[in-house]
Amino acid sequence: MEKLWSPWRSKYIESFKSSEVKSECIFCQMMELNPNDKNNLLIDNGELTITVLNLYPYNNGHLMIVPKSHTSDFSELKPEEIAECFQKLQLAEKALRKALNPQGFNIGANIGRVAGAGIEEHIHFHIVPRWNGDSNFMPVIGDVKVISQDLAETKSKLLMAYSEIINKQS
Repeated sequence: MEKLWSPWRSKYIESFKSSEVKSECIFCQMMELNPNDKNNLLIDNGELTITVLNLYPYNNGHLMIVPKSHTSDFSELKPEEIAECFQKLQLAEKALRKALNPQGFNIGANIGRVAGAGIEEHIHFHIVPRWNGDSNFMPVIGDVKVISQDLAETKSKLLMAYSEIINKQS
């Protein structure tokens, strides 16, 4: 079995540790934001979920679908919350295909710190666009992951794609 070394991931996870006092959940703070504000990473604000760009993406366009219920336990999500999460994952896939033309996707959730959850107190689902050759020597040799597009530019492209898809469905 080959192993992928990702030292930047442990730095990211460590950035969420605090001493005794935890601030309000970053996802809960985002629920009141406006997707059209260029100063945040919110892409979509649904009835039961939000969709946000990952500040520390594995790849360009890495999105997270976050239930508005503040829970870390998948089994606590109501059926309608699970349904909207998966509807928003489908919408995200369509928008990412339209905006960035990836060749594939990774979709999943990291539940608990030992499973890789950087923000373990609020469950969220990842959709990561993939392209042939998007893994290269840079993370191993240079201790760096190359993201080829600015988050603001990615957000702009995704908002346009979301708008086109939603208007087409109406």
